[in-house]
Amino acid sequence: MPLAVAVLMDPIRAIKTAKDSTFAMLLEAQRRGHRVLYMEQGDLAVREGRAWARLASLQVRDDPREWFDLGKPEWRPLAEVDVVLARKDPPVDNQFVYDSMILEQAELEGVRVVNRPQALRDCNEKLYALSFPECCAPTLVARSSSALREFVAEHDQVVLKPLDGMGGRGIFRSHYGDPNLNSILETLTLDGRRLAIAQRFIPEISAGDKRILVIDGEAVPYALARIPQGDEFRGNLAAGGRGEGVPLSDRDRWIVDQVAPDLRRRGLVFVGLDVIGDYLTEINVTSPTCIRELDAQFGLTIAGQMFDAIEKSLETSLP
Repeated sequence: MPLAVAVLMDPIRAIKTAKDSTFAMLLEAQRRGHRVLYMEQGDLAVREGRAWARLASLQVRDDPREWFDLGKPEWRPLAEVDVVLARKDPPVDNQFVYDSMILEQAELEGVRVVNRPQALRDCNEKLYALSFPECCAPTLVARSSSALREFVAEHDQVVLKPLDGMGGRGIFRSHYGDPNLNSILETLTLDGRRLAIAQRFIPEISAGDKRILVIDGEAVPYALARIPQGDEFRGNLAAGGRGEGVPLSDRDRWIVDQVAPDLRRRGLVFVGLDVIGDYLTEINVTSPTCIRELDAQFGLTIAGQMFDAIEKSLETSLP
C-alpha cells in the first residue's frame, strides 16, 4: 500500500549522496511507490493543538550532480502523513527537543515516527550506551575536573569527549602526566559547568570503530569498521577514517542481543551501535549512517529492511 512518507532532515542540497543514509531511505521509499515529502527544522509548527508542517513534495535520483527536485512547500497537518523519518543530525539542542515534542504530538495523532520522539530525547548517544555496563569499557561521566583527573590516573590511557558531539569532533586522547590534561578538561567541562566523558582507551581502535546497524532489534550481518589513518586515533569517517566492511563477530552479536530488547521497547527502529574491540561505546539514535557504504560493499538493501519493518508495524496496528 503506498504511503505518505515525510522526512525531517538537514538541507538536502548539502548532502553527499554517496554516503548519506537518509538519501538511501528516500530512494527506497520512492522505489516502493511511496509519496515522499520534505521538511527542515524550521518547517514544524503547532496550530490549535495539532502538529503541522510545511511540506514539499520530493523526488530523488541517484545522480551526484542533480539528486533531487522539490515542489512548492505548503502548510499541512502532519496527521495527513503516514510516516515521518526523523533524521535531523545532532546537536540535540533546545530546538531539536522542541521539534521532537511536535513530532510526538503527530505521533499521538496516528503518525508513525521513526525513531520515536521520546526516545530521541531520552537516549543521549553516549550516556544511553552506559545503560549496558556489561558491554562497556570503564567510563566516568562528570563535571568535576578532579574526578576526571583521578580517572585518568587510574587508567592512564583515556579518551575524553563531550556528550553532544558527532563525527569525532571534540574528542581527545590523553594520558596520566599529559601536560595538556588540565586544559582539555577545562575546555570539555567549561570549567566544571558541563558534563564530559572519560573512557579507558581501547587499543583495538587500530582495527576500526565498528558501526553496527540494528533494524527493529535485528543486526545487519556486516559492520562498517572505520579505521584511523596516519597518526589520527579517531576512526570517524568525518575525521578521515577509512570504511571497511566486516562480518559481525560473536561478541558483536552478543552486544546486540543485550541492547535489542530495550531498543524495541523504546521504539528505536533504526539504530547504529559503535563497537571498538569488545566494547560498546555509543548508541546512535538521531541519524545513524553507513547504509550506503555497506550496501555498496555487500550488495545489501538496508533501507529496504527498514521499510519492511515500518510497513509491517503499520499493518499490525490496523484495526
